[in-house]
Parts: sequence; structure tokens; C-alpha cells
Amino acid sequence: MAKSESSLTRTPLYDLAAEQNARFTAFAGWEMPVQFGGLKQEHQAVRTAVGAFDISHMGKFALKGKHLLQSIQGLVPSNLERLQPGQAQYTVLLNNRAGVIDDLIVYYQGEDDTGEQHAIAIVNAATKTKDKAWLRAHWEAAPVTLNDLSGEQALIAIQGPRAVEVLQPLVKQDLSAIAFFGHTQTELMGQPAFIARTGYTGEDGFEIMVDPALGVSLWQSLSEAGVTPCGLGARDTLRLEAAMALYGQDLDEQTTPLEAGLGWLVHLDKKGDFIGRSVLERQKAEGVKKRLVGLQMEGRYIARHGYPVLFEGEVIGEVTSGTLSPTLGVAIALAYVPRSRGKIGQTLDVEIRGKTHRATVVKKPFYRSPHRSRK
Repeated sequence: MAKSESSLTRTPLYDLAAEQNARFTAFAGWEMPVQFGGLKQEHQAVRTAVGAFDISHMGKFALKGKHLLQSIQGLVPSNLERLQPGQAQYTVLLNNRAGVIDDLIVYYQGEDDTGEQHAIAIVNAATKTKDKAWLRAHWEAAPVTLNDLSGEQALIAIQGPRAVEVLQPLVKQDLSAIAFFGHTQTELMGQPAFIARTGYTGEDGFEIMVDPALGVSLWQSLSEAGVTPCGLGARDTLRLEAAMALYGQDLDEQTTPLEAGLGWLVHLDKKGDFIGRSVLERQKAEGVKKRLVGLQMEGRYIARHGYPVLFEGEVIGEVTSGTLSPTLGVAIALAYVPRSRGKIGQTLDVEIRGKTHRATVVKKPFYRSPHRSRK
């Protein structure tokens, strides 16, 4: 990868983004486009039509081993052994306190003729090195191979209700046959490509991992087809409307998946032992002390990351993510508060620049797309 003068890593699509007048920002050691034509325009394109994101900064691991899924089982709270080839599971790596080391998606590709199982794991850019060390440390005695593809592959997300329409002419396989959270190894523009029906926007769409040169060709073809280029700014507002967690803000090593509202990832009754299980069993029995809730602000005051949350003048929690929702036209936020103050309809206050502003606990997600496939 080329380096900028500031030593930030650039993706294979950097030059194309620069030609499209992208504004760049530093993110997890990468020089990434934050906006192209404007955040609202990009956000609206994904909600109503289709947009493309360069997410080549994400960590990409190719995993293989005789008992690969079993080897991952002890590190996550989700039951991965139920996965069939072509299926995927969003899950979390846990530490001994059941705190979240990272959230990731494991794409199970099946077993080869030698009996080795294969999978792709996509992890966060900022935690890639930590994740790799954690996995390898716990697999020292296991017959598992981790090949880090992060610097060798481009990753592009095509998101929105027109995603199938714009991508299908470039792909050999029938995309409509891929279920939500399904994936396949196929041909795109006549070359090998990994395509998954996943995303981080709450819309239907695909994430495509390909050789960097093919990634450049794909981005050019999408632009010629009228697909809106989108940056990290719109990606953040889209994921927050869908109440999707951002690692480092809404998730961290001091927070468990039950506290973060990710109880659907915890399959205590369907699998054996795993790191952090005893903590989650206790929380399940006793209830969590804090929980991640959705807040809707009164007026257009925006609750930002780190702002205090109060009840009757006393600080009881903290905002983790917040924005003005382009789709809903209201200010929304995620925040950790005591369980007793996290009930739907509860009114709280958020301190913004020394003044308190009223917020109401609302149901998550803030926005549910009518377009996303749930096959």
C-alpha cells in the first residue's frame, strides 16, 4: 500500500476517490474519504437508490483448519457450528470479563476435499492487529491457519434498494438467490470475487472482496452506472439510524454483549464453554446493571459521544454515539444508562455545552428499512 506524507495508509481506491473530489480524514491509521458530494446526499442515495463505500481498510482474515468452527467456538458467545456453507454470523470476541474485544462477521465457506474447513472473518480496521494476536494466541495448539489478507484485497460495499439492479450485470451468479447474510465465491467482471449480502447501513446490499486491480475496475463501473460514491460520514449516520454498534464507542472491552443489547448473539443453551461464559450466565440470571439505549432528543440539539446523561440532575450515564438523523429529521443517540432508567418512554437529560436538554428513551432501531431483504 502507498503511504501519504503523514504516514497514513491509502486504499487501492484512493486515487479514484481523489478524482471524485473526496474529502479525506484520518481513520484507524488510514486516509479515508469522509465525504464526496455531501453527507445528506450520500445518505439519501443509500436509503432510496444505491451508494458505494470503499471499506478496504477493514481487516480481512482467511481462516482454515480441520476443526475451524470448533476452534472459534471457544472465543465467541454465538453458536457457529450451526452454520452451513454460504452462511455467516455476526458475533463478538470476548475477554475473560465477557468484555468485547471486537465485533466481526464470520463467513463460513465449507469443507474442502482434505477435510479442512474454510472461513473469511472481517474485523475492524482499528483492532485488526489486536484481533490477530488474540486469535493466534488461543490457536497455538490448534490446527488453524490465519492468513491476513488486509493489505492484499480491496473491499467495496454496495448498499441500497437498487444494489441488486446495479451489481447483477457484472456478476455471473444470480444475486437474488443469495439470502441476507449469505455469501458466495463467484465471478465478477470475469474474475474471482467474494460477495456477501451484508452491510453496515440497515439497507439491502453487498460487500465485495476482490483483487485491488479488480476493485478499481469495479468502482469505475459503478460510477459510470450512476452509483453514488459515499464516505465514512454517511456510513456513520446510516449505521446509527439502524442502531448498529461502532466498536470503540458503543462497544469496548469493559462492556458485555448483554449490556450492549446484543443478547441475540449469546447462545448459552446451544453451545459449550467459551471465554466469558460465567460472566454472561450471571448477568443473564441477575440482569445487567447498565444497558445501551436509544435516545431521541427534543429539538435539534445533538448529543455527541462522551456527553453526560442525567436524571433529576444526577449524572447516570454517557452518550456513545449521536447525530442528526437525515432520514427522520430528529437528533438521535445511543447511550449507556442504568437498567432502571432505560425503559421505553423514560425521559432523561443530556448535558450539551453546559446546558441540559431533554431526551426520551425510544425503541431501537431508530429506522427500519422497508427495502432490506430478510430471506
